[in-house]
Amino acid sequence: MTRIMNHPVLGNVDDRERIPFQFDGNTYEAYEHETIAAALLANGIRKLRVHEDSGTPRGIYCNIGHCLECRVTVNNQTNVRACLTIVEKDMIVESGKQHPNLVRRMVEQR
Repeated sequence: MTRIMNHPVLGNVDDRERIPFQFDGNTYEAYEHETIAAALLANGIRKLRVHEDSGTPRGIYCNIGHCLECRVTVNNQTNVRACLTIVEKDMIVESGKQHPNLVRRMVEQR
């Protein structure tokens, strides 16, 4: 894992509880109060989903909840923003899957 372990404002991460969670079937560790995005980055995960049309990999872009690039599935709930969602014990996170772009299909059918 690569993360800042001692921060002048946030404190020492080692003082926080370690929380197990799953991402795409693999078990990882997060620290208490850490977002899914931060935990995945610390565990070397960069690809969170694929683009709806092209299937190209997408990851964290703005990290403040504006861009929707970090959408994942959490405990079977789709389109959850990884940058805003705090990891919970035994949470099951799955990468965002490529779904058909229904709006594009509607426009093409006209």
